[in-house]
Amino acid sequence: MTHTQAARSLRVLVYSDDSETRAQVIGALGTRPSQDIPELSFIEVATAPMVFAQLDAGVVDAVIADGEASPAGGMGIAKQMKDELDPSPPVLVLLGRADDRWLAEWSRADAVATLPVDPIALAEAFVEMVEKRRTA
Repeated sequence: MTHTQAARSLRVLVYSDDSETRAQVIGALGTRPSQDIPELSFIEVATAPMVFAQLDAGVVDAVIADGEASPAGGMGIAKQMKDELDPSPPVLVLLGRADDRWLAEWSRADAVATLPVDPIALAEAFVEMVEKRRTA
């Protein structure tokens, strides 16, 4: 990837304490889940302090947060991002149960998908979230 391509890529922070979950998310999205959005590059983090270090550094365009991560879950991270950052990058929360959508709404997540990772559903939710933010 050239410097120019990297500069145009959408930088996606993938947060989970589980490296397998991070790998599934990255594998499901690939570098170009839709021709309607830029290529993706990924920043993998396993702890909440690293999420906020990356956000503070200004290198994140979108976040995918594991709602089942421990000790800090993705919904709490999403809520903290929305409360503390203005503007906040869009955040997709991965839910362990579809019934937890109400918690994702409380966290002010921009999108949700469920675990285990469904590549098609994740890509659709992510692309819709990014497109909505780009046209807002």
